[in-house]
Amino acid sequence: MLELQSQYTEQDWLERDDWMKTSVLLEMSGVQEGDKVADIGCHEGYLSIHLAKKVLGRGKVYAVDVRSDRLETLQSNAKKRKLTNIETVLGDYDNPKLPKNQLDVVFIMDTYHEMDSHEQILQHVKNALKPGGKVMLMEKLKKRVKNKSREEQVSAHSLGANYVRKELVQAGFTIISEIKNHGKWEREEDKQMWVLLAQKPE
Repeated sequence: MLELQSQYTEQDWLERDDWMKTSVLLEMSGVQEGDKVADIGCHEGYLSIHLAKKVLGRGKVYAVDVRSDRLETLQSNAKKRKLTNIETVLGDYDNPKLPKNQLDVVFIMDTYHEMDSHEQILQHVKNALKPGGKVMLMEKLKKRVKNKSREEQVSAHSLGANYVRKELVQAGFTIISEIKNHGKWEREEDKQMWVLLAQKPE
């Protein structure tokens, strides 16, 4: 009998490891033991739990969401796994409330398209990162809104890398790595994932 974790089961998370190629993303990000990282838009903790196991006891994961019910579920999920290095943060829609100049990597996975205040968020992320720290964004672009305006893409819960690349550069980041086609989100043919890795200046 699988144990339900809010909307997800353990099996769903294992399947997500596969279609999201999570190990590839973690390797690309360069996260290592002892790092301080953040997961913005953490939901029930899928990525936060992976990160907690990666950074281990000397490291720390700031798991940020705007919904306290999700954070409570995450805390329960972490407790079951005996993970004590995750700190949940109830963020605002324009501020993830992260510590300044302390983080090695910030992850924003399938969440950036939801951020109306994306310019402010990117500045907060930049302020939270150490010099040389990195931000990784992953999104999905739906075929039916490809080449459409940013507004049209966002209203379809989708976003293209061309908009985000420009916004990262405008915020003062340098793009250091990119995956243009990271596969299909939830294996659905019309949802192509892409990944951007950007760095704060040293």
